[in-house]
Amino acid sequence: MKSREDLKGLTLEELNDKLNESLQEYDNLHIQQATHQLTNPIRLRDVRKEIARLKTFIHQYELGIGVGKTENA
Repeated sequence: MKSREDLKGLTLEELNDKLNESLQEYDNLHIQQATHQLTNPIRLRDVRKEIARLKTFIHQYELGIGVGKTENA
């Protein structure tokens, strides 16, 4: 799970890549849960929180209040 400090230094493109990876992982975990193959159900919650955190950072960049690297710099 990524912490806020780990995500602050990423560019918008890197955040979008991480978001796509997390969404794919969440889909895979959800399928495992439906087929009763999920061994760690807490991971679903963690990935869902990570997705929300990434979306928050992306939204902050779009509003111009992000504190990470800019893509032009």
